[in-house]
Amino acid sequence: MSVKEKVEELILPILERLGYELVEVTYQKQHDAMQLTIYIDCDKPGGVSLDDTEIVANAIDAPLDALDPTGGEAFVLNVSSPGLDRPLKTERDYLKKIGTDIEVSLYAPIAGSKKHIGKLAKYENGILSLETKSGELQIETKSIAVAKPYITF
Repeated sequence: MSVKEKVEELILPILERLGYELVEVTYQKQHDAMQLTIYIDCDKPGGVSLDDTEIVANAIDAPLDALDPTGGEAFVLNVSSPGLDRPLKTERDYLKKIGTDIEVSLYAPIAGSKKHIGKLAKYENGILSLETKSGELQIETKSIAVAKPYITF
């Protein structure tokens, strides 16, 4: 079992008990040190706060030490929000974004383009309905390279 899988298995019930969603776990070398980064989300207004990341870090620190998922190798623990432009990956991600504008980049063109921006109208059985300026598009998620919220400033 990989470090990522061990950590996910350990912390998932802890996060659920605290009311947070596990978005992703990464384990990679950055800045000359191994970084174990836990990305969390929550449904409260304003999203994940600095206090939330501290609560989670404190809750998982001792269990991670006891598990020793890296076999004694040192690492830096980071707990973070996935950010405003977090890519949509799961069914839950798409369902949470219904009614909002998203940006979809495709592997191959649909309706003459590999990039579409529009309102996510519906998501069902791996197919999303995107309301664009030129009409509604049906796009299978397997055709999507990246989908993320469309942020206007």
